[in-house]
Amino acid sequence: MNVFSEGEWEQRVNLAACYRLVALYHWDDLIFTHISARVPGPEHHFLINPYGMLFDEITASSLVKVDLAGVKVTDSPYDINPAGFTIHSAIHAVRDDAMCVVHVHSLNGVAVSAQKDGVLPISQQSMFVLASLGYHDYEGVALNDAEKPRLVRDLGDKNFLMLRNHGLLTVADNIPDAFLFMYLFEATCTIQLRAQAGDSGLIPIDPRIIAGAQAQAKQVTKGAGGSLAWPALLRRLDRIDPSYRS
Repeated sequence: MNVFSEGEWEQRVNLAACYRLVALYHWDDLIFTHISARVPGPEHHFLINPYGMLFDEITASSLVKVDLAGVKVTDSPYDINPAGFTIHSAIHAVRDDAMCVVHVHSLNGVAVSAQKDGVLPISQQSMFVLASLGYHDYEGVALNDAEKPRLVRDLGDKNFLMLRNHGLLTVADNIPDAFLFMYLFEATCTIQLRAQAGDSGLIPIDPRIIAGAQAQAKQVTKGAGGSLAWPALLRRLDRIDPSYRS
């Protein structure tokens, strides 16, 4: 019997799907990264992965619900990743629009995060990232609450955050958009590394084009953002293994 509200269950299914998609695209890092989603309603409760489960094992019912103090709101045999809680709780506490936060340690993302110049304006994908990108300097494994103010300062009102020497993070007001932003972020980093591996010089995109990138993105996606692709992505997961819905 489902004990969750309709709104929470829908959020759980979508978040479990997001975990499965991150695993499918090989952005996961065993059990050591995390995606969170705010539970609809007045409480500041959010869902995060059970620490110890691989991303391709996560189901809607296995997600752990916690409050901003890290206290489990519902019973679960699993704990949560303390570093994951530090990063995600900091953002959820100050960004009302942060319904979903995706953080990954993808190899391409970490490689670019270690480059002094960060994301370069050399691909169509990069211009959408650069239109809303912040950087946060590495302070070690994110276990210290004192880092939270600097993290939220560096993110500001942006959708993309590059954690230097660490990985990538995206924020959106829904799960499909947060996933789409990460897809663009990872693609940007992959393209950059491949372009840099060539022998010829790189061609930068005109800054004036980047300035209009957000408006162009809305036109291309018909204003729907990630939700335009989300049903197709769920169909792909359902063909592979629909157990994320349980």
